[in-house]
Amino acid sequence: MTTDRPVYAWIVLASAFVIISAGIGALFSLGVFLKPIEDATGWSRASISGIAFFNWVVMGVGSLFWGNLSDRIGTRLVALMGGVLLGLGLVLSSRVTLPWQFYLSFGLLVGLGVSAFYVPLTSTVTTWFAANRGLAAGIVSAGNGFGLLVISPLSRWLISTFDWRAAMLILGNLTWLVVIPAALFIRNSPGERTRTLEATPAAATPDGSGFTAGAALSSFPLWVIALTHFACCAAHSGPIFHMVSHAMDQGIPNMAAAGVLGASGLSSIPGRIGFGVLADRIGAKPVLVTGLAAQAVMIFAYLLADDLATFYVLALLFGVTYGGVMPLYAVVTREYFGQKVMGTAYGAVFFISSVGMGVGSFAGGWFHDNLGSYAWLYLSSFAIGGMASLLAATLRPPRAITSLTSST
Repeated sequence: MTTDRPVYAWIVLASAFVIISAGIGALFSLGVFLKPIEDATGWSRASISGIAFFNWVVMGVGSLFWGNLSDRIGTRLVALMGGVLLGLGLVLSSRVTLPWQFYLSFGLLVGLGVSAFYVPLTSTVTTWFAANRGLAAGIVSAGNGFGLLVISPLSRWLISTFDWRAAMLILGNLTWLVVIPAALFIRNSPGERTRTLEATPAAATPDGSGFTAGAALSSFPLWVIALTHFACCAAHSGPIFHMVSHAMDQGIPNMAAAGVLGASGLSSIPGRIGFGVLADRIGAKPVLVTGLAAQAVMIFAYLLADDLATFYVLALLFGVTYGGVMPLYAVVTREYFGQKVMGTAYGAVFFISSVGMGVGSFAGGWFHDNLGSYAWLYLSSFAIGGMASLLAATLRPPRAITSLTSST
């Protein structure tokens, strides 16, 4: 089947956006389910938060597996299999009676399902675009925010209307209905040298010809990018995952608290796209360094929130910053290593960042259960977020790195 590449690039981009919206929205819905599950089962908040940690470890390992498999069989089949696993994990989660069962259903199956989406789809979309890779990566990443915007309040409404088990069951069936049809539209870009939408010499980035997969994995820039991404995710994952529970602890009504998380997802959309456009114009590194510093400030400001209006304002500002930096890691990885080893390099970066997401999510529950509040979560997240900005500032220019490696 032939396709008009300039047109079909946007179809692939839209399909990837929808799939990631459904997947990430379902994954983060655990933060909405957290208190209802705690109240209904008596499981500790740290125990349930540990599932989020397990989720992200599975996602990190899964991203390496699915990224390699997508190179072999194509991203469409990988996304289809991920959709099946995601829906199955949610459906089975609605029937669990013991924590270990929840770890297997939500932690393993949901994590493995969602891990089939972000790295393969981001890598595929960036092969369809050249001059506007930052914009394309931003739109794909905006699916994260849109998923939070839609699925967080939907989950809360389903829980209020039925109960948490019925809500989880319905959510599982909805993901099947959304992800599987959207995955059928995914195609890998035809031809390695012709798979660009707006390829011009002026827009070209280093092709990574100086890097083998092994050289990329052992290079200093890759580990700086990976550790920066780890610190970034460790900083913002706790405040995101525990946002609804923290707001409810401050006396915010249930539905309004879920709306706070949705608001952060909403504002992350223009943040992701806007930061991506800026990266196309001035480079990913300066945008990343500035965005990480702003994210740290927003995290610290949560210590001052105690009413609904403040929570919404902070959620909107926080969403712009944490959302804005996320697509930049794919862009900066490609700037340093090119398309040739993009799957390997970005898969490794995403794996390390996934551990950070898990650490932050679990730490929030641990701080709450052992210290009685989320105050230390926000203080530690602020410190780690500041470190992320400093790490990003140490990156050297990518073209110099590529040239140096090519000459040795």
